[in-house]
Amino acid sequence: MTLALLLILPALAFPWGAAAAARRLAAVLPPREACAAITGTAVLAAGGTGAALFGLAQVPLLAGLEQLSLPQVAAQWPAAIPVACLAAAVLATQLLLVARRWIEHRALLARAWAATADAEADADLLVLPGESPDAFALPGRRRNTGRVVVTRGMLQALSTEEREVLLAHERAHLTGRHHLLSVTVYLAAAVHPALRSLRPALDFHLERWADEAAAASVGDRRLAATAIARAALAGASAARQRRGPLLAMATGPVPQRVAALLGPAPARPAARGARAAALGLALSVVASALVASGLAYGLHEYVELAAETIRGR
Repeated sequence: MTLALLLILPALAFPWGAAAAARRLAAVLPPREACAAITGTAVLAAGGTGAALFGLAQVPLLAGLEQLSLPQVAAQWPAAIPVACLAAAVLATQLLLVARRWIEHRALLARAWAATADAEADADLLVLPGESPDAFALPGRRRNTGRVVVTRGMLQALSTEEREVLLAHERAHLTGRHHLLSVTVYLAAAVHPALRSLRPALDFHLERWADEAAAASVGDRRLAATAIARAALAGASAARQRRGPLLAMATGPVPQRVAALLGPAPARPAARGARAAALGLALSVVASALVASGLAYGLHEYVELAAETIRGR
């Protein structure tokens, strides 16, 4: 039991360090690479947490493989069954939370598609008749391909040039399949509380990715900054009402996005900062993997030792 606790506690604590390192690394990377770092960290940390809990929950199974009864296991390791039950309960709760978030996300997509029933279609653009300014990238569903959804109110709030920036921004979300990254981190955040901080970080860098794509499309960074500020201000109320990982121009800290567009295009990060953050992230991930492996090995060895002790009596 002592060995298991010594191993399980660090395994569950390492995602806090990994999340902090991922945010630091993302801050010095270009938007595309930042999104990859954040998403990869979320997947690995969530997987490591699940693996550690799954390993603890296997104590009764390992005992059965060694032909030990649960009373015999409890006699050698009094806390084995309670710890295994607790780990199984936490794991089941995590699975339920992930399933709930997935169902909520699919329901959100269904409602968003249903709301476009009266929209005017123009290639990949759906124009809603509402006067409330709103625009977002709507991922594909069933036989429907992804579309850019925009209200007439949003189109009226922008000039012709600014509309081009808006459409280029939302199309970048669709072509880059940003919703897959967003959903991945959205689900992973249900597994470990440390991963919740990665969601706003990913949202920001996904928007920065689309901002840079829009600026490159129109060839004017200042125009892109102006359009994003105007569209985000107009659609802020609609973005606050929307739940789940649907990407819109008003997502994330808009002032920082505008400031980034008013500066030069993203360049390669400073070597020292990037290396330090990457090293911290790598150490967190490797340590978590080693601890999870050590936990599984230690539990197996402990059960074997208990089996040999009982048989030697």
